[in-house]
Amino acid sequence: MALEADEFAISGDQELLANEELYRSALDSARLARSLAPVTEEQRALAGDLVRRLVDDGLLRTGVPRSVGGPMASPSVMLRCAETIARGDASAGWCVSIAMTSSLLGAYLPSKGTEEVFGDPRSVASGVWAPTARARTVQGGVVVSGRWAFCSGISHADWLFAGCLLDPGEEQPGSPVMRVVALPKDELEILDTWHTGGLRGTASHDAVADEVFVPGHRVLSLVQGPPADAEPLHRFPAIAFFALSVAAAALGNARGAIDDLTALAGDKNARGSSRGLAERSAAQIAVAQAEASLRAARLLYYQAVEDAWQAAQSREPVPQHLRVGLRLAGTHAARVATEVTDAMYELGGGAAVYETSPLQRRFRDAHTMTAHIQLKPSMYKAAGAYLLGQPVPDQDL
Repeated sequence: MALEADEFAISGDQELLANEELYRSALDSARLARSLAPVTEEQRALAGDLVRRLVDDGLLRTGVPRSVGGPMASPSVMLRCAETIARGDASAGWCVSIAMTSSLLGAYLPSKGTEEVFGDPRSVASGVWAPTARARTVQGGVVVSGRWAFCSGISHADWLFAGCLLDPGEEQPGSPVMRVVALPKDELEILDTWHTGGLRGTASHDAVADEVFVPGHRVLSLVQGPPADAEPLHRFPAIAFFALSVAAAALGNARGAIDDLTALAGDKNARGSSRGLAERSAAQIAVAQAEASLRAARLLYYQAVEDAWQAAQSREPVPQHLRVGLRLAGTHAARVATEVTDAMYELGGGAAVYETSPLQRRFRDAHTMTAHIQLKPSMYKAAGAYLLGQPVPDQDL
């Protein structure tokens, strides 16, 4: 199935139709990402031409508030864009996923912080929310020191949203609290640590802060959530959206693997056989099973997103059972996507083992994705506990 065929999806989807320009930009970027995938992989960062296209089209900041030019697209449209770009190249889709999720945090900052970080329409943020650094309260803000791994897209980002444990200080004694700070990349040391088997083009290096002052208007709490008057997009659960966004990259990578296998099957003959791969019954069955599995996982995924999106229209928090549904659907989609990618790699046979094979890259990318904590099988735990009537902490959703 050619990537271009997705253009027909616009006419049948009201949300895509309302955001046609954004989605067509994603299709264009997907084609460019596919053509530049070998360059992206070799240089271990997105190719410059692709970054410029993504920045020009606003695809790295689709979650920013309306006050700084956000398109206010729905979660399903944003995720479709990331999935589509990953269909072209998984590293590109992954970087778009991380950047769009990070841009959502613009709504969690005070207005002064939102304007400082995202007021420039070409500003891009990366994010690592795990609190692996320490911060202490000082007059006017906090001082942060620490190191964050897996800073995907840091090579083309201007800002890093970074998690830390904040000591409340002598005036407010108590245990450290989790906070996220917005740090200019120029104030960080970037360590060249991303030497990996898959997702090589994401430039997911480590970043280090050494006594960096952060003014109070660039400090936020994910736990407390966005302001009460936030748009529905920013009332959609941010932690769940993060998990969904990386699952979107996995879905796009799996679809791309089917694309790559289809192209290979058109001219591949098994040794000792007069029939091409596409003519063989075993291959036909395997591709059909993969197609069915991927479609079913996507249906569950986007239905869960739509259900939670409708709930986010209310001023009330999205109910727990819908947040559980998001985590279940995202985890399931990522695991199925990996199985589909594996199946396409196996069908590729000897042709798929070479580094020049797109299927080989798809295989490596898929298994690097599933090493991410948000895509591990353990993420089923919260959904399983809920289904069995056990309490589920909100921070797990």
